[in-house]
Amino acid sequence: MSPSPLQPMSRRSWYVVGVLTVAYICSFIDRSVLGLMVGPIRAELGISDTQFSLLHGFAFAIFYTLLGIPIAWLADRASRRNIIAAGIAVWSLMTALCGLARTFGAMFMARVGVGVGEAALSPAAYSMIADLFPREKLGRALGIYSSGVFIGIGLSFILVAELIGALDTVTLPVVGELTPWRLTLIVLGVPGLAIAALCFTFREPARLGAAKGGVPLGEVGRFFGQNFSLYALHFIAFSMLTLLFNAVMAWFAEYLIRIHDMDRGDAGWYIGLIVTFFGGGGIICGGLHGDYLKRRGDNGGAIRSALLAACLLLPFGAAATLMPNAGLSLLLCAPLLFFSSWVFAPATAALQLFSPPAMRAQFSAVYLFVVNLTGIGFGGTAVALITDFVFRDDGMLHYSIAIAAALSGAVSVILLWRLLGIYRRGMDDRERQLAAEAAS
Repeated sequence: MSPSPLQPMSRRSWYVVGVLTVAYICSFIDRSVLGLMVGPIRAELGISDTQFSLLHGFAFAIFYTLLGIPIAWLADRASRRNIIAAGIAVWSLMTALCGLARTFGAMFMARVGVGVGEAALSPAAYSMIADLFPREKLGRALGIYSSGVFIGIGLSFILVAELIGALDTVTLPVVGELTPWRLTLIVLGVPGLAIAALCFTFREPARLGAAKGGVPLGEVGRFFGQNFSLYALHFIAFSMLTLLFNAVMAWFAEYLIRIHDMDRGDAGWYIGLIVTFFGGGGIICGGLHGDYLKRRGDNGGAIRSALLAACLLLPFGAAATLMPNAGLSLLLCAPLLFFSSWVFAPATAALQLFSPPAMRAQFSAVYLFVVNLTGIGFGGTAVALITDFVFRDDGMLHYSIAIAAALSGAVSVILLWRLLGIYRRGMDDRERQLAAEAAS
């Protein structure tokens, strides 16, 4: 099917964003589903905190990051819609297979499969959304899409809390005994197949300003080399913020359960509601704030917005797990998630605004490679390594989270401060180039 042009800001454009956001929510439900299951999974598989962190993060991230770049190269040339639909189907099936895994190795491989499927979504989605909206409105659309991160994570905690409490162990032919956490993975994985089918209800948008068939990899490499400092600082700064976010989210529920003796279901509901409302609200506010600064003529507005949020985030990240009771920790968790989510809409908007249209998906994939390998792959593991090998005490989990959050947050602030001037100058040059091309 040939691409069909869609009028920017049309109802059809928002419908595409709506479907992609639902898919993104589903992806984060399946990605984050293990966060409330630390105890049952450790007990049944006989694994340590570090091994659990590898299932939660590294197993997912390794191929999610490695395959993102070649899939993005394909997305700059083939149907992005079809790539997204195939990816949703793969990760949904693999999530269900996690519930059938009987060993650490089998579950590790199933989580790898979840990452393989999810690698298809965001680079193609970012590229499609950038073709559907004018530049001054892009942050809003990306903020809505990116809110799927926090709605999905929030729903994963709430759904797991409810399902684990409602489901009983069953024994089925061939697969054998399925405990509640296994059934939960199966129940949450299967609905993704319907979302994959929903993708075929919209058409592929035209690539605005892109060369037919994409651009040669050499040209992409030259553009990257010419702007190496900008891209490197962007990728590393936001990877530190992603590490902070994942370090907290991978272990916050277990922190409440292990340190404050909170009921597992209660922990799931509290965290789920905070993530959904404060995380989802923060990322939308970040997109709106970046757009506001852009409309006021600040070409570095996206990075300035992220820097502001990172500065406000840092003290909450360092202190949230050091409170004397669960209530105060949850109170600090709200601004922590609000400001940690704020940064991600400006991060993606900055990348899409600066990168040429025919290269957007590929640069998005490199960005996702760096931030996800660092953040998802090592965020939760950084905390587990501190707990297992520095403190050597499961009861010191709260200090491990605080150390990981404080260090990664401080590094991100320094790098974003350095990036701000470089990005503003780069965007000034890009705007002049675009104006010259339009005039000719």
